[in-house]
Amino acid sequence: MNNIPQVKVGVVAVSRDCFPESLSVNRRKALMDACQTKYPEDTVYECPVCIVESEIHMVQALEDLKKQECNALVVYLGNFGPEISETLLAKHFDGPAMFIAAAEERGDNLTQGRGDAYCGMLNASYNLKLRNVKAYIPEEPVGTADELADRIHEFIPIARAIIGLKDLKIISFGPRPLNFLACNAPIKQLYNLGVEIEENSELDLFEAFHKHDNDPRIPDVVKDMEAELGEGNMKPEILPKLAQYEITLLDWIEEHKGYRKYVTIAGKCWPAFQTQFGFVPCYVNSRLTGRGIPVSCEVDIYGALSEFIGTCISNDAVTLLDINNTVPADMYQEDIKDKFEYRHGETFMGFHCGNTYSKKLSFCSMKYQMIMARALPEEVTQGTLEGDIAPGKITFYRLQSTADNILRAYIAEGEILPVATRSFGGIGIFAIPEMDRFYRHVLIEKNFPHHGAVAFGNFGKALFEVFKYIGVEPQEIGYNQPAGVRYPTENPFA
Repeated sequence: MNNIPQVKVGVVAVSRDCFPESLSVNRRKALMDACQTKYPEDTVYECPVCIVESEIHMVQALEDLKKQECNALVVYLGNFGPEISETLLAKHFDGPAMFIAAAEERGDNLTQGRGDAYCGMLNASYNLKLRNVKAYIPEEPVGTADELADRIHEFIPIARAIIGLKDLKIISFGPRPLNFLACNAPIKQLYNLGVEIEENSELDLFEAFHKHDNDPRIPDVVKDMEAELGEGNMKPEILPKLAQYEITLLDWIEEHKGYRKYVTIAGKCWPAFQTQFGFVPCYVNSRLTGRGIPVSCEVDIYGALSEFIGTCISNDAVTLLDINNTVPADMYQEDIKDKFEYRHGETFMGFHCGNTYSKKLSFCSMKYQMIMARALPEEVTQGTLEGDIAPGKITFYRLQSTADNILRAYIAEGEILPVATRSFGGIGIFAIPEMDRFYRHVLIEKNFPHHGAVAFGNFGKALFEVFKYIGVEPQEIGYNQPAGVRYPTENPFA
């Protein structure tokens, strides 16, 4: 994943001057030892220049963090803490910040050894609000060294997504296909998030593609595709064109990313794309997504944005699927009922033509796009990567701007069942607890489009914190309510 940030966390301990500084010094050391022991793969830097007690110390700590190239901050209350200086530390740090605090260690040391950080965290949160400073405060912000090492580890993917958004450019090739207004949304919220967008015509892309005719790199890309597809290479004749298209996109990224470090693409894929380019771009989309460069279909800008957030959090490839069709009753009876603890209404099929990374499929083969081929010659619809999506835990989620420019999101954890789909495309049978109620009272009620991003694992906790941090109001984050917990719009008499 070379298209997402590497996080280096700087830990700064703070101390109120009427408490023993040694509490913060010793507790910081214990915290760093716990981080190194439990999560040696994490890059966590201990700021040694001072324990922050004053604004002068705050400036010294900031200079050290900048020198060490830390891009995420942990403010650690080893005791009550200096509420002004610690808040200014987060305000002036250029990156996401988390606040945590030390629990008391022993019952026989509650005189000189009592730090009162439990109390200090309240004042820290109050001062953050007074100064309009964003900070991440975990569900359990006060704890032992071992417990807080876990909190820092959980903070890293959250920080990675927040850092990534500030340096992200979305490159789109449009306009949207006809009858896909569902993928439309105002771009104002992208700028509010710090995201840049470059909107292009598909004619610009078409011109760039033909400038790569006979590109000398094409044979090597074809060989790489052949190795990836293996026995699934059912359309070898289309690989040179797909390779040319992949090179075109990668060159476009390098030439157009500008001052941004990270890029994602919202691509055009039909209806004129096939007849003019002579193929469909699904397989290339899957390959770029596998490298950490998510590519959404149907010029779905917020879909691409959602995919990028999931890539940062999971540090893995994601996919974008239609929340597509119900599972037939006979399939449910034969393959799911009594084998898995899901009601029929909790299952559905997630599908897209062939954009899911090959490593996330149980099997794959290069085919033509059956739906498009109903209206077009089959030979121009080749290029989909088809197969059942591999079973395992997933998170279905999306960040979306509404037509009236409000940020909304949803998150639902579940799994892909190890059940044959008996269908075409990149497709899987999904199971999400209380999906039928979630579908009606979140997806429909809140006007979300049919595209949803899929991260391969349960990442709801981190996604929820990222959405809150970037400004989505908690009441605008939908999730699948457990049975017995009613949605506001759910009929109590139904």
